[in-house]
Amino acid sequence: MVSLDYTILIQMANFILLIFILRKLLYVPILGVMNERKERMEESDGEVKRLKQEVEQKFSEYEEKVRLAKLDAMEQRNAIVKEGADLAKSMIDAVRSEIPALMEQLNARITREVDAARAILRSQSRKISLEIAEKVLGRSIQ
Repeated sequence: MVSLDYTILIQMANFILLIFILRKLLYVPILGVMNERKERMEESDGEVKRLKQEVEQKFSEYEEKVRLAKLDAMEQRNAIVKEGADLAKSMIDAVRSEIPALMEQLNARITREVDAARAILRSQSRKISLEIAEKVLGRSIQ
Protein backbone atom coordinates (compact mmCIF):
# COMPACT_ATOMS: atom_id res chain seq x y z
CA MET A 1 0.00 0.00 0.00
CA VAL A 2 1.05 3.57 -0.54
CA SER A 3 2.06 5.49 2.45
CA LEU A 4 1.42 9.20 2.63
CA ASP A 5 4.50 10.77 4.08
CA TYR A 6 7.06 13.39 3.13
CA THR A 7 8.38 11.27 0.16
CA ILE A 8 5.25 11.95 -1.72
CA LEU A 9 6.02 15.66 -1.53
CA ILE A 10 9.55 14.99 -2.81
CA GLN A 11 8.21 12.89 -5.66
CA MET A 12 5.72 15.64 -6.55
CA ALA A 13 8.51 18.22 -6.47
CA ASN A 14 10.69 15.93 -8.63
CA PHE A 15 7.82 15.45 -11.06
CA ILE A 16 7.14 19.20 -11.33
CA LEU A 17 10.86 19.91 -11.67
CA LEU A 18 11.12 17.20 -14.34
CA ILE A 19 8.18 18.76 -16.22
CA PHE A 20 9.88 22.19 -16.22
CA ILE A 21 13.24 20.73 -17.27
CA LEU A 22 11.75 18.60 -20.03
CA ARG A 23 9.66 21.53 -21.17
CA LYS A 24 12.74 23.73 -21.34
CA LEU A 25 15.05 21.13 -22.94
CA LEU A 26 12.69 19.14 -25.21
CA TYR A 27 9.20 20.49 -25.66
CA VAL A 28 9.99 24.16 -26.43
CA PRO A 29 12.89 23.39 -28.84
CA ILE A 30 10.82 20.76 -30.65
CA LEU A 31 7.91 23.20 -30.97
CA GLY A 32 10.36 25.86 -32.20
CA VAL A 33 11.76 23.51 -34.83
CA MET A 34 8.26 22.51 -35.89
CA ASN A 35 7.15 26.16 -36.13
CA GLU A 36 10.27 27.05 -38.07
CA ARG A 37 9.65 24.13 -40.43
CA LYS A 38 6.01 25.17 -40.84
CA GLU A 39 7.08 28.76 -41.63
CA ARG A 40 9.64 27.53 -44.18
CA MET A 41 7.00 25.32 -45.78
CA GLU A 42 4.58 28.27 -46.00
CA GLU A 43 7.32 30.46 -47.47
CA SER A 44 8.16 27.71 -49.99
CA ASP A 45 4.50 27.36 -50.90
CA GLY A 46 4.25 31.13 -51.37
CA GLU A 47 7.40 31.13 -53.49
CA VAL A 48 6.08 28.23 -55.58
CA LYS A 49 2.78 30.05 -56.13
CA ARG A 50 4.58 33.26 -57.05
CA LEU A 51 6.88 31.44 -59.47
CA LYS A 52 3.93 29.56 -60.95
CA GLN A 53 2.10 32.85 -61.54
CA GLU A 54 5.24 34.35 -63.06
CA VAL A 55 5.66 31.36 -65.39
CA GLU A 56 2.00 31.55 -66.44
CA GLN A 57 2.33 35.28 -67.07
CA LYS A 58 5.51 34.85 -69.12
CA PHE A 59 3.92 31.97 -71.04
CA SER A 60 0.87 34.08 -71.86
CA GLU A 61 3.17 36.94 -72.94
CA TYR A 62 5.11 34.47 -75.11
CA GLU A 63 1.89 33.17 -76.69
CA GLU A 64 0.77 36.75 -77.38
CA LYS A 65 4.12 37.57 -79.00
CA VAL A 66 3.91 34.42 -81.13
CA ARG A 67 0.35 35.34 -82.16
CA LEU A 68 1.42 38.87 -83.07
CA ALA A 69 4.44 37.54 -84.99
CA LYS A 70 2.17 35.18 -86.94
CA LEU A 71 -0.19 38.04 -87.75
CA ASP A 72 2.72 40.20 -88.87
CA ALA A 73 4.10 37.37 -91.01
CA MET A 74 0.66 36.84 -92.59
CA GLU A 75 0.40 40.57 -93.34
CA GLN A 76 3.87 40.60 -94.88
CA ARG A 77 3.08 37.51 -96.93
CA ASN A 78 -0.16 39.06 -98.15
CA ALA A 79 1.67 42.28 -99.01
CA ILE A 80 4.33 40.34 -100.94
CA VAL A 81 1.68 38.32 -102.79
CA LYS A 82 -0.22 41.51 -103.63
CA GLU A 83 3.00 43.17 -104.79
CA GLY A 84 3.79 40.16 -106.97
CA ALA A 85 0.28 40.16 -108.43
CA ASP A 86 0.52 43.88 -109.16
CA LEU A 87 3.92 43.40 -110.81
CA ALA A 88 2.61 40.50 -112.89
CA LYS A 89 -0.42 42.58 -113.92
CA SER A 90 1.78 45.50 -114.94
CA MET A 91 4.04 43.15 -116.94
CA ILE A 92 1.02 41.59 -118.65
CA ASP A 93 -0.39 45.03 -119.42
CA ALA A 94 2.98 46.09 -120.86
CA VAL A 95 3.12 43.01 -123.07
CA ARG A 96 -0.51 43.51 -124.12
CA SER A 97 0.26 47.08 -125.12
CA GLU A 98 3.20 45.83 -127.23
CA ILE A 99 1.12 43.17 -129.01
CA PRO A 100 -0.67 45.52 -131.45
CA ALA A 101 2.64 47.08 -132.54
CA LEU A 102 4.19 43.63 -132.97
CA MET A 103 1.13 42.45 -134.90
CA GLU A 104 1.37 45.52 -137.15
CA GLN A 105 5.07 44.86 -137.77
CA LEU A 106 4.34 41.20 -138.47
CA ASN A 107 1.52 42.07 -140.87
CA ALA A 108 3.77 44.57 -142.69
CA ARG A 109 6.54 41.96 -142.96
CA ILE A 110 4.11 39.31 -144.21
CA THR A 111 2.71 41.78 -146.73
CA ARG A 112 6.22 42.59 -147.99
CA GLU A 113 7.13 38.92 -148.22
CA VAL A 114 3.85 38.10 -150.00
CA ASP A 115 4.43 40.96 -152.45
CA ALA A 116 8.01 39.80 -153.04
CA ALA A 117 6.80 36.21 -153.53
CA ARG A 118 4.11 37.39 -155.96
CA ALA A 119 6.64 39.35 -157.94
CA ILE A 120 8.96 36.34 -158.09
CA LEU A 121 6.09 34.03 -159.00
CA ARG A 122 4.84 36.40 -161.72
CA SER A 123 8.21 36.58 -163.34
CA GLN A 124 8.71 32.85 -163.11
CA SER A 125 5.17 32.10 -164.21
CA ARG A 126 5.79 34.15 -167.38
CA LYS A 127 8.97 32.23 -168.04
CA ILE A 128 7.27 28.89 -167.41
CA SER A 129 4.26 29.82 -169.53
CA LEU A 130 6.58 30.83 -172.39
CA GLU A 131 8.47 27.58 -172.08
CA ILE A 132 5.23 25.58 -172.07
CA ALA A 133 3.92 27.50 -175.05
CA GLU A 134 7.19 26.94 -176.95
CA LYS A 135 7.11 23.25 -176.22
CA VAL A 136 3.46 22.95 -177.21
CA LEU A 137 3.91 24.98 -180.40
CA GLY A 138 7.28 23.57 -181.09
CA ARG A 139 8.76 26.94 -181.92
CA SER A 140 10.09 29.92 -179.99
CA ILE A 141 7.76 32.73 -178.99
CA GLN A 142 8.99 36.23 -178.43
